[in-house]
Amino acid sequence: MDEKEAEKIDTNGEQLGNLEIDSNPARDFWEFFIDLFKTGVIVFIIAFTLRYFVVQPYIVDGESMMPNYQNREYLLAEKVSYYKGSPKRGDVVIFKYPKNPSVNYIKRIIGLPGEKVEIEDNTVIIFNSKHATGTVLSEEYIPKSTLTQTPNNSLLSMTLKDNEYFVLGDNREHSSDSREWGVLPFANILGRSWLTLTPFSLAGFHSRITYPNLSKSISSPLAIMETKL
Repeated sequence: MDEKEAEKIDTNGEQLGNLEIDSNPARDFWEFFIDLFKTGVIVFIIAFTLRYFVVQPYIVDGESMMPNYQNREYLLAEKVSYYKGSPKRGDVVIFKYPKNPSVNYIKRIIGLPGEKVEIEDNTVIIFNSKHATGTVLSEEYIPKSTLTQTPNNSLLSMTLKDNEYFVLGDNREHSSDSREWGVLPFANILGRSWLTLTPFSLAGFHSRITYPNLSKSISSPLAIMETKL
């Protein structure tokens, strides 16, 4: 760099340093306050949208979903899936308890609209258009020793109408669910269990359950017994 260029730069620097700054503390304060307010409004709108239309946090209270969901487990439920789609079998959903909407429950969807669900001898059987004679539901996510009992240990049969679901807790012997209080209306569903945050040992996203055995049709009580064995 030659001396002329250096002198030119020095001159520009001096000119910048001599610029007058228009300072008005009161106006600057209000401009800062207005910008802060705008930022706060934007943050609130984003948080409100996420909280009430996208995801919502919940804390599991109780052991009705053991061993897959622990007491005091902190999770997020997502709502987007059900805006256009429908709940799927195996989805774990948070919903307003039909008998007392001020209380939230968490259960797993077992029966879908238009199906008939029967429970007898600790066996859950699904009847639908593809399996008119019934299909034993194989649930690999619960211990084999789990007893899916019914009131008075008698046959429970429930046919679901449009927008009605049959739900069960994974901890069947300690769960208040459709066996006790009936169907779950779609309108009561708040969201699908999506992500566990704490405890950290369980943190992660929740994958959806599939039921390969639904392709197996049951044609007689004897077949049901053989499937159980």
